[in-house]
Amino acid sequence: MPPRPRTLAAAIVAALALGAQAVPAAAADGPAGDSTTTTSRGVEIPAFYTPPSELPGADGTLIRHEPLPLALSLPGIDGPLPGRATRLMYKSTDANGEAVAVTGAYIEPAAKWRGDGPRPLVAVAPGTMGQGDQCAASMALEHPLQLNGQTVSVGYEDLSVYRLLLRGVAVVVTDYVGLGTTDRLHTYVNRVDGAHAVLDAVRAARALDSASVTSESRVGLFGYSQGGGATAAAAELQPSYAPDVQLAGTYAGAPPADLTEVTKAIDGSDLAGALGWSLNGFLQTEPALRPIADRYINEAGQEALKDLSTMCVGDALFGYGGDSSTHWTKTGQSISDVIRAEPVLQTFLAEQRIGSLKPAGPVRVATGTGDDLVPHGQARRLAVDWCGKGAQVTYVPVLLPGVGSGLLNHFAPLLTDQGSAISWLTDRLSGEPAGSNCWSMPVQP
Repeated sequence: MPPRPRTLAAAIVAALALGAQAVPAAAADGPAGDSTTTTSRGVEIPAFYTPPSELPGADGTLIRHEPLPLALSLPGIDGPLPGRATRLMYKSTDANGEAVAVTGAYIEPAAKWRGDGPRPLVAVAPGTMGQGDQCAASMALEHPLQLNGQTVSVGYEDLSVYRLLLRGVAVVVTDYVGLGTTDRLHTYVNRVDGAHAVLDAVRAARALDSASVTSESRVGLFGYSQGGGATAAAAELQPSYAPDVQLAGTYAGAPPADLTEVTKAIDGSDLAGALGWSLNGFLQTEPALRPIADRYINEAGQEALKDLSTMCVGDALFGYGGDSSTHWTKTGQSISDVIRAEPVLQTFLAEQRIGSLKPAGPVRVATGTGDDLVPHGQARRLAVDWCGKGAQVTYVPVLLPGVGSGLLNHFAPLLTDQGSAISWLTDRLSGEPAGSNCWSMPVQP
């Protein structure tokens, strides 16, 4: 078994942390329907995150909101810098057509928008945060590093949020279905749940009285890794699910478009724990898969899935980095082997495939050519599929050599390409037309 990447994980935590919260987070004050709090790995989840028993009917409807203190904030003449944040809970619809409460955050920037038209709005879909409620991106804006001896949660997505705010772009961040909210498990990399949560976050932000954005504001989507899959799916589903949310541009970085291929890649990798989050999420969405899981998953696997269900990225790196799923099955087969043996699983994963629909508006697909965690080939294939449907695609292969660590091969393109991705998106938000390089795909790596 490969050694657990403890040194690597510690280095990433140190490099990405923008601030620290070394004790459990205090319960939030605000108009919550339940005054009690829950605890996840020693971190108190504020009562705000407990959904009410009844939800509104319309998708994107605000359920509740309250001020959200940003960890990195400076006083300014007209208010805090880089902006004023509001914690949100809003209504969405999950993959089974059921009403669900989703949390997130809206940040009104202090900087002026200097582009064309009214201040635009970008919905940021976070990359992989984990499955424990304490991992939610909205909490990470307040506590960029949760480190209490029981959990390690890093708000690395804060960097993209702040870069957008400094350009005068309003930002809404979704926590996704089940992440933060205490009533259900997070449906990690679920195509429909992720897309709906992103699109309804836009609706919720526009409904906030204190927000300067309106229905006239141009809208962009920004996501990498899990977030890239969510924004890609949102661009595909927007015409049918949210026709009122017109998209000026969508950035989908390292999208896990084909979960069958991604499952093979993450098994035994630094982020092998993400395989457990996927399985947990699939079982949350489709209970009919439970008999298959019971037939194959052994006691060690069941314990791992339960353990991972409350873990963040840092916890999974320390606890399961390098593990093989062959240790989780009664037969010694890998999860990929089980998928090949079970047509029901193949069908379920085929339904999660992104690329079967034409996306709305221009899209930018970026993928590291050395990425072997969320494999480059399947991300490139998404761009090819979209080009074949006549979409306006800007494909960007990020040319970086592999360094022997799947985690670094995956995250290096996020950092090296992020500035260009934000510039591309803000150009779309300012009304500048997007080109397309679909014609070049046959010679693109």
